[in-house]
Amino acid sequence: QVQLDETGGGMVQTGGSLSLSCVASGRTFSPYTMAWFRRAPGKEYDFVAAIDWSGGRTYYGDSVKGRFTISRADANFATHLEMNNLSPDDTAVYYCASKSGSGGVARSTSYEFWGRGTQVTVSS
Repeated sequence: QVQLDETGGGMVQTGGSLSLSCVASGRTFSPYTMAWFRRAPGKEYDFVAAIDWSGGRTYYGDSVKGRFTISRADANFATHLEMNNLSPDDTAVYYCASKSGSGGVARSTSYEFWGRGTQVTVSS
């Protein structure tokens, strides 16, 4: 099993910034992909960003391109999400997810392990 623990999140005004972090522990594996999804009330999972096992390739959802940045920490099994120019449309619970391999990075059903989620609220 892999445990994913998210930290960060909170409340910010429109145009503000927040950072999220996710640390994996337990039976880690390689190659792997780590990603962030979000889910607003009454909606499906929305792909935010992903980073593959080499750390050299990143992927972003269309709604966050140019505003969000995903990166890997030096410890390998951790990822950060820097979120800038936030708007109320970004309000959701943000989840960290991981899986083996690098295919299907934008599909929530591709991911084997999930964190508990952290709330991000952007006020207008």
